[in-house]
Amino acid sequence: MSLLFSPLKVGALTIPHRVLMAPLTRTRAGEGNVPTDLNAEYYAQRASAGIIISEATTVSAHGHGYPNTPGIYTEAQVAGWKKVTSAVHAQGGKIFLQLWHVGRISHPAYQPNGELPIAPSAIQPKGQVWTGKEMADYVVPRALKTEEIPGVVAEYVRGARLAKEAGFDGVEIHGANGYLLDQFLRDGSNTRTDNYGGSVENRARLLLEVTGAVISIWGADRVGVRLSPGGIFNDMHDSNPQRTFSYVLGELSKLEIAYAHVTRVTAQDVAHGAKDGVGPKELRHCFKGVMITAGGFDRAQGEQAIKDGWADAIAYGVPFLANPDLPHRLEKNLALNAPDESTFYAAGPKGYTDYPFAQ
Repeated sequence: MSLLFSPLKVGALTIPHRVLMAPLTRTRAGEGNVPTDLNAEYYAQRASAGIIISEATTVSAHGHGYPNTPGIYTEAQVAGWKKVTSAVHAQGGKIFLQLWHVGRISHPAYQPNGELPIAPSAIQPKGQVWTGKEMADYVVPRALKTEEIPGVVAEYVRGARLAKEAGFDGVEIHGANGYLLDQFLRDGSNTRTDNYGGSVENRARLLLEVTGAVISIWGADRVGVRLSPGGIFNDMHDSNPQRTFSYVLGELSKLEIAYAHVTRVTAQDVAHGAKDGVGPKELRHCFKGVMITAGGFDRAQGEQAIKDGWADAIAYGVPFLANPDLPHRLEKNLALNAPDESTFYAAGPKGYTDYPFAQ
């Protein structure tokens, strides 16, 4: 009996197998950051996933930092997402929306009225951003004032409410990969001296407030949270990630959310300077609920992680991008399509909806 292909209760849902689709930014939203018929086709093709976790979707006009990424803050976006959820449900699938705010990983080119991006602290991240015209260095962001933070929480609440209106089966809060909530969590990007900085408890406050507020819309059993404890993407670091993320997962466990989605450090991450040793395996004991993990898994590694007890389900990213029928291929040990990296962040159907299904 394959553990990867055994049923699993994930909060309010019972799914037939444990091969999930990881959130994948594909930069193919339409005008006004609205999902299109092409997006609906792409997700419907992948409806055999145990759960699809959508691409990161911004909760605010201030939350963008990349071209053609979808939002969930206008009625037009809700209408676009309804096409997606209807198409997925017509194929018998389940889909969660990932709620996102990029924080400092942006540029005035993406901000209303050319404003500075917001962040916990005015610390310029290393790296560059595509402005629509050229690659430019990230700017020094504007530190949020304490009195502005409830407004940020309210944007997540609005996004959660609109996701419900759009027909999703649940939501995942993006607390990973160096974006706004992760920037608050880590002491490398958060040097605040108010109630949202300093101690681990203070740095985790915003993520936990957002989670509690989103639970008030959806119920805990339809809310997941994604974390990347060992990740250094977007110039992230923390002086004691084991302590930081042990605390966060312990608090999320008390909230009885549907799942924690904790990425592992891959060989590619290590090559870029990440340190292994703080991930789902090391943090499993902190979280009593369903643990989903992601990070370059094949079938055998996925089976082993579930067998060893540090994961309950595996979110596959690039393999799902290139193989719309990935669960079938993995279950039958069929060959996988090779991904075309040149089309990951392109436009149109090429490398998006034209990957073949297994015969």
